[in-house]
Amino acid sequence: FVFAGPGGDMQWCFSQVKGAIDDDVAEADIISTVEFNHTGELLATGDKGGRVVIFQQEIENKNQPQFRSEYNVYSTFQSHEPEFDYLKSLEIEEKINKIRWLPQKNAAQFLLSTNDKTIKLWKISERDKRPEGYNLKEEDGRYKDPNTITSLRVPVLIPMDLMVEASPRRVFANAHTYHINSVSVNSDNETYLSADDLRINLWHLEITDRSFNIVDIKPANMEELTEVITAGEFHPYQCNTFVYSSSKGTIRLCDMRSSALCDKHSKLFEEPEDPSNRSFFSEIISSISDVKFSHNGRYMMTRDYLSVKIWDLNMENRPVETYQVHEYLRSKLCSLYENDCIFDKFECCWNGNDSVVMTGSYNNFFRMFDRSQRRDLTLEASRENSKPMQVLKPRKVSAGGKRKKDEISVDSLDFNKKILHTAWHPQDNIIAVATTNNLYIFQDKVN
Repeated sequence: FVFAGPGGDMQWCFSQVKGAIDDDVAEADIISTVEFNHTGELLATGDKGGRVVIFQQEIENKNQPQFRSEYNVYSTFQSHEPEFDYLKSLEIEEKINKIRWLPQKNAAQFLLSTNDKTIKLWKISERDKRPEGYNLKEEDGRYKDPNTITSLRVPVLIPMDLMVEASPRRVFANAHTYHINSVSVNSDNETYLSADDLRINLWHLEITDRSFNIVDIKPANMEELTEVITAGEFHPYQCNTFVYSSSKGTIRLCDMRSSALCDKHSKLFEEPEDPSNRSFFSEIISSISDVKFSHNGRYMMTRDYLSVKIWDLNMENRPVETYQVHEYLRSKLCSLYENDCIFDKFECCWNGNDSVVMTGSYNNFFRMFDRSQRRDLTLEASRENSKPMQVLKPRKVSAGGKRKKDEISVDSLDFNKKILHTAWHPQDNIIAVATTNNLYIFQDKVN
């Protein structure tokens, strides 16, 4: 089946795949974050090797509307390098944990990228002209002897091949004792938050040598530690409101107007556990791996190990919608615990008008849930379906018992192939899905 879009039914089809085809994947090439900018024209990915790759959407051909725009490499740069903390004898990985774009204010683009410890503000700008005809310098850059200059000339700008330059404008370091898991830009466009396991800091984009600690859940005695912060995000337009989620399955909404240190939350969103589902793994699978506000600011979505929940900000006691992502894994939690998959952190995202949500699963499957139709869809990102404009066939997993013809058995799912990071274009039905070291781009079929 297909989602009903505004223009009738919507089918998803393959558009592009980026990255090497080899089976042996270099650790550094594993994609660790995916993010569209505010217009969707640029798409950034970060990887475990500390690199950021930005793709740019080509202008589509007006004469052939069936050929949708493609994304091509725009800029690649090394954002973070591996470091060593000599005081604690700890290696600091270069892996990019999060990328967040700033709204565009001038011809250049800005983004924040972070590894476990250090956040950097990068400027990405274009140059297609170069100055020529200096008075005091030769063309190769050497300085002339001033006594040899007999006449003055006006330097000119001459066209050259387009160059895209990435330069680090700010480095926000030394503020986190624990690993940074989230960065979120405030709607005031001049501050942002960064969250680690136990604290959330508020930064000003112009000031690198200090930040304000706005949440601190570290107990005086670390042996009493019962929960950690797993994600944090600012509200899309209320600059004083942010939320953070915890490993205990709760989400706290805080108001920065009430006090400087937001240790007392304004709202606590928590669903009481169903006693019939209680098991050894209950606490692990209730940990929230991602939280995202809807674009309209009325709802927020949380992702735990088995489900996606939609919360109305006006109702704290239970979610208004719950979607099972891969309920068939509930009977497999024991083996998922043994191979550490139960600790995988799946992210989730909204489409442009908040009507559909998307998140990843195993076997390179990803799931979409249509909120108004209450319908869901399982699709697969694989090389087999990678002919241009090939329509993706919905996948079905059989939980046990007799397997139907097109179904895949739970026991044959590949848990090494997982989709943790997905992104949805802010205006169009274009999605980016990261499988280990490949980035797949899908779009709806233009009829």
